[in-house]
Amino acid sequence: MKFGIDRLLADERLRAPLTGKRVALLAHPASVTRDLTHSLDALARTPGLRITAAFGPQHGLRGEKQDNMVESGDYRDPSLDIPVFSLYGEVRRPTATMLDTFDVLLIDLQDLGCRIYTFLTTLRYMLEAAARSGKAVWVLDRPNPAGRIVEGLALKSGWESFVGAGLLPMRHGLTLGEAGRWFIRELKLDVDYRVIELDGWQPDAAPGYGWPIGERAWVNPSPNAPNLSMARCYAGTVMLEGTTLSEGRGTTRPLELFGAPGLDATTWLGEMQALAPAWLSGCRIRSCWFEPTFQKHAGALCGGLQLHVDDPAYVHAEFRPWRLVAAAFKALRKLRPDYALWRDFHYEYESDRLAIDLINGSPLLREWVDDPRAAAGDLDRAAVRDEAAWRAAVADLLLYR
Repeated sequence: MKFGIDRLLADERLRAPLTGKRVALLAHPASVTRDLTHSLDALARTPGLRITAAFGPQHGLRGEKQDNMVESGDYRDPSLDIPVFSLYGEVRRPTATMLDTFDVLLIDLQDLGCRIYTFLTTLRYMLEAAARSGKAVWVLDRPNPAGRIVEGLALKSGWESFVGAGLLPMRHGLTLGEAGRWFIRELKLDVDYRVIELDGWQPDAAPGYGWPIGERAWVNPSPNAPNLSMARCYAGTVMLEGTTLSEGRGTTRPLELFGAPGLDATTWLGEMQALAPAWLSGCRIRSCWFEPTFQKHAGALCGGLQLHVDDPAYVHAEFRPWRLVAAAFKALRKLRPDYALWRDFHYEYESDRLAIDLINGSPLLREWVDDPRAAAGDLDRAAVRDEAAWRAAVADLLLYR
């Protein structure tokens, strides 16, 4: 299969509308060609293209920021002698000065298919700015490594944030190019928008179910996204950022395992199985011990669970990470009613709302966990409604069928 960047580089006809235009690139470390050349370098060497600026999202253009929620600064690329602007530093929306450096913006970002992943929000902000300033935006499309499965409650109106770009479910099932089409329609944007589509993407095909295993190398789109397993788990395990539980940051398997000191993982898993056994299907769950080297519980021995989605037990159509982690919260609340689960801290530029609510796009998940009368079916019915509504809403926007 071919990614958007490779198609653009190989086909002079696709590039023809860029002739004579000032071109900028929004990219990150996973923005690479098939031979692992960074897209900025490959585009700069392409005859007929005039690259005048570059942009980096959270973690930076080259991935220089290794921890979470660490800002980047602007700088000048030493080899290309062009400005590189940070969209996760002093600003998260492009300024007029930034927009004045290009006519067409190419966006080449590897997304993870999850609403909270901030590249989705950066896409929205750039589309809004382009609509106001008369700039063109091209998305060089990449696969959604989590595939087409839709899962989770939709973000509710009024809960938009940098980790909540719009009224999407947690796992939205779109590529970035398709998500751009949705933003343009929902926000009624008048913008010159084009998607350089994937060629040969088969999101329902084994073994990758979205990611072309064996065809393309995995490059971390963010520091704690080291492999396909993390991408599959992320729509659930990202919720741990809003809790006092470790999500595995500071280990070699971030966002695939979770836990905390003093927890009996075997008992915890048994309670999860009693609560909602169907929510745990499609993967193997293993009790484990780990000691984070940084962030939450650094240096402390944690009892926890690891999700394994890379062996024959993985069933793509059954694995529901958002429900699985919701079950983990609910089971812990039953076992330890007074456990200080929810983390109250400054999260992604927000301090007046709990991080767990920002992550989920409303208080509904937290309220369900904390209500001893609420059953698994109550959350499931609400999520099923949102998931069905989303699939219907985006059916006519899909580029790959």
